[in-house]
Amino acid sequence: MSTIVYLVRHTDHELVHRVLVGRDGAVGLSKRGFEQAEGLAAHFARRRVTAVQSSPQLRARQTAQAIAVASGLPLLVVSAAEELDCGDWTGRSFEELNRDPHWHRWNTARGSTGVPGGENMSDVQRRIVDHLEALPMTQGNRRVILITHAEVIRATVLYYRNVSLDDFAQVQVDPGSVTTLRMTLQGGEIVRANELVDIPVAA
Repeated sequence: MSTIVYLVRHTDHELVHRVLVGRDGAVGLSKRGFEQAEGLAAHFARRRVTAVQSSPQLRARQTAQAIAVASGLPLLVVSAAEELDCGDWTGRSFEELNRDPHWHRWNTARGSTGVPGGENMSDVQRRIVDHLEALPMTQGNRRVILITHAEVIRATVLYYRNVSLDDFAQVQVDPGSVTTLRMTLQGGEIVRANELVDIPVAA
């Protein structure tokens, strides 16, 4: 028995690569992000998926809603797919964060350094892995799409590749990318990582 899981990073928003959005629930997709979501929806409509799950964040739910509608499936919001709690860093620009020594420590030792007022990467890893490893028991031989965030996907890939959280920078996770896992009762394996779906550019 195996469950195929497609981990999808939400698509673009206006602050991507400029601001650490974290759990700012007001941030939704940009025009390009909605176009990317529709491209993902068309891609997955041909995959005979059986469940669509999403992080509670608006940008993830908007991405997931397009996919769920195209696949004729309900959308289930799951807390395990929630964004890293960025604590005191939420809403700060990356330019500003680059002047913070704690930010640099966190980016070189994520396995042992916490986010001020927020969540550790090990906590993120634990909650998403627990969720994924329960899927073969609840979903069986099915295909599940889980729309989430870059750090959640990085934590997953590092776990199943048996790589330290300190080496997070090895894992590229682009907006709208798809990372495919095969989950069994014995654990999981990464089938493909950071696959980009061909999304037509609007005229």
